[in-house]
Amino acid sequence: MEKMCSLALILLSLSGAYSDSHSLRYYSIGVSAPGSGLPEFSIVGYVDDQQIELYSGDIGRSVPVAPWMSRNVGLEHWERRTRISKEYEALFKHEVKAAVKRFNHTGGFHFVQVMHNCEMRDDGSTIGHQEYRYDGEEYMYLDIKTALFNPTMAEAQIITQRWNSPDIRKGEREKNFLESKCIERLKKYLEFGREDLERRVQPGVKVQGQESIKVTKLHCHVYGFHPRAVDVKWMKNEVDDIPSYETTHVLPNPDGTYQIRVSVEVIPKEGESYSCYVDHSSLKEPLLVKWEPKQNIFRTIVICAVISAVIIVVIVITGFFIYKNRNNYRAASTSDTYADTSKKVAEKS
Repeated sequence: MEKMCSLALILLSLSGAYSDSHSLRYYSIGVSAPGSGLPEFSIVGYVDDQQIELYSGDIGRSVPVAPWMSRNVGLEHWERRTRISKEYEALFKHEVKAAVKRFNHTGGFHFVQVMHNCEMRDDGSTIGHQEYRYDGEEYMYLDIKTALFNPTMAEAQIITQRWNSPDIRKGEREKNFLESKCIERLKKYLEFGREDLERRVQPGVKVQGQESIKVTKLHCHVYGFHPRAVDVKWMKNEVDDIPSYETTHVLPNPDGTYQIRVSVEVIPKEGESYSCYVDHSSLKEPLLVKWEPKQNIFRTIVICAVISAVIIVVIVITGFFIYKNRNNYRAASTSDTYADTSKKVAEKS
């Protein structure tokens, strides 16, 4: 379980953005140091946001993950996928060693990721993408139009020149796979899992703020949505994006839905408002949930407390004067009675 959690975090670094199209993605991951908590080599397949298969060097075979893949794909398919994965594993281990040498590293933990992705859009058009990463940073990618590999780091210049050479033309083979076999496979898988893949569950949204003297930290928790792709951000005055914010990964819930939290630090000023923007394929229109500062509530409480205190003080002072005047009245009455009594006694004498 610990290995799979680590593997999931690496895969999330390659996750796609919000989209309403369908895609088939394969992530191949190789590590330079066995015993690091990850399999030395693994392949993970996804249709949209759902994992459909897994090959791991630890178990030595490809296995279905999504229940609808288990129901619709027979043993022969998984035996074929296992043979292909084993062949790719041998090549990939060589690529990991070459990449470590290419980046002039002599030891430590390093990993290479390759993503194959074919996408079928709503208008029927298709697109393919392939990229290579070293320790999470892209170092080369396939230009699907030219069928050539382009380096994004100096360390990848030699290998891209070799793969693009007329006697190898690796890019042409990869382009052919992404535009034909990958799309065919995607269409077949979509039929198998259509009911689950096209399920739409609207998100719930909760906003809150942690206020302090200097800044206010706003949190937007979006939860219970399906599918996984979602766009969440904070906006000021319902128009301007707030560019700097913190976000968690989109995390799965036990019921098959997802959740995410996006936070931002702001200094609220008079006349400004802050809202959480949420866009998801289950919504007809994006949601804009406004944050109501607690400061207004505190101000109301303070005002009420001051008014209550003033009333209490007035009541106390009024009571004091009434009590004092009543005592003076009683003293005066007692004195008058004593004088009258003395006068009557003198007259009788």
